[in-house]
Parts: sequence; C-alpha cells; structure tokens
Amino acid sequence: MSGSKSGSNSGSMFDTMPIEDYLAQGGVLTSPDNVPPRYRGELLRLMASFVDSELAGSAGFADVINDAPGIKERIAAARIVLEKADHAGRVLEIMGSFGADTARYAVHHPWAARLPRDADIGAERRGGDMRLSVLHYPLQGWVDAVVMNVLMGRAVAIQLGELARVSYQPLAEVFRAILPREARHAELGVEGLLRIAASEEGRRAAREAVSYWRPRVTASFGLAGSARYETLARLGLRHTPNETLLAEWQAAIDAELAALKLN
Repeated sequence: MSGSKSGSNSGSMFDTMPIEDYLAQGGVLTSPDNVPPRYRGELLRLMASFVDSELAGSAGFADVINDAPGIKERIAAARIVLEKADHAGRVLEIMGSFGADTARYAVHHPWAARLPRDADIGAERRGGDMRLSVLHYPLQGWVDAVVMNVLMGRAVAIQLGELARVSYQPLAEVFRAILPREARHAELGVEGLLRIAASEEGRRAAREAVSYWRPRVTASFGLAGSARYETLARLGLRHTPNETLLAEWQAAIDAELAALKLN
C-alpha cells in the first residue's frame, strides 16, 4: 500500500492494513476526517509543543530588541520575533482544523513569563504550557540572547528537519516551508556572535552564556532511549531517535564554537 489516506471514509480505510504498519511504511494522512483518535492526540500534542515554543520564543526575544547594539542587529532581532509568531500561526491554523480554539491561543499563557535564572527544570513541561523547557529561562542582555539564539537556532533547524517528515501531510508541508526561515534565524545569530567574539571581553561574555545555555538546549532533545519516541515512530510522527539528533547538534555546535574560539 502506498500514497495518502484521504477522504472521510474512516470506517474502512485501514481494513487491509493496521494504521501503524501503513505509517511505518511511509504512508501519510491528509485530513482530520481520516485521523484515528490515538494519532489525533499525539499529533495535537506535537503541534501544541511547536506553537507554544514559537510563541514563547518570539515573546522572549522581543524583550531584547532594544538591547541590540545597532540598527542591523535590531532589524535581525525584530525579524526573528515576527517570523516565529508567523510560524506559530501557520501551525495553529492546522490545529484549528481539528477543532482547537485558535482565538484563545494568543492569550492562554503568559508567553513572556520566565523562571528565575538559576532554576533547573530539565526537560519538564509546566502545566498546560507545552513550550520546550529551555524557553522558560530568561535572557540577560544582548550577548546572552545572541548565544541562546545560535545554540537553540541550530537545534530548531535539526528538530524541524525531523518534523518536516511527519506523516500528517499538511503539517509536514508547513514545516518544510518554515525550515529555511528558522535556519536563517540561526545564521543571523552567528553573524551577531562573530561581531561579539571579535574582542576578548565579548568572547568572555559569550563563553559564560554558552556555559549557561548549552545544557538547557541539550535538554530540549529529550531522553535517550525514549519510550515516547517509539510511540511516535510507530505513527510516523518521528523517524530519528533523540540521541541521534542530539549528536548531530553537538557536532555542529562544537565546530561553530571552535571557529569562533568559544569552546
């Protein structure tokens, strides 16, 4: 069996093959009408995590726009804020097709709220807020924000590359459209970090920020050997284990920081 499962005849669509086998072989679903309940729940959870993370990331970065040292840097920061909010809106529109209350989403959590700087919550979610745990920590000034953007920007690009293969085709298409813009956010961060690392004082401040943010971004990849990953993989919502994605990110960041003499 190949191709997509479309239409609304959900009672017979999987008569010839269990859904997990179909999805494991690269099958895709295309409409809320043909999504089974278990798949629907996992898909909505995945989308909520992305939307909440983008809204929280946008809100947090908005607070440091005025800390930028120049016009070019302010434009780059404002672009990141705008596009992250736009990305959240694109995925939220798909959630709306499943009946989510999209009008409530913009205000149902204080997206700019942050924990104390010395908090340590690992990969924990907090209540109904599905943002990645790293986005609960506060930014402290421009250098800190640029370093966080570089580290998390590379992580987001890798994680989105994975999500661009999800088995719900409309969502995969949105993620594929978003991916180049998120990759550009990381590149803007690297451009800013290059200017910061041009001085010894800047390198010292950047190294301190790397020490703070690196373990928190690492936690965003989840646990090695995750049972949850296995569940999502059976539904075609994940394809690459957490530890493999983390290793890819670590290699990319190590090379980038070494080039800037920030290791």
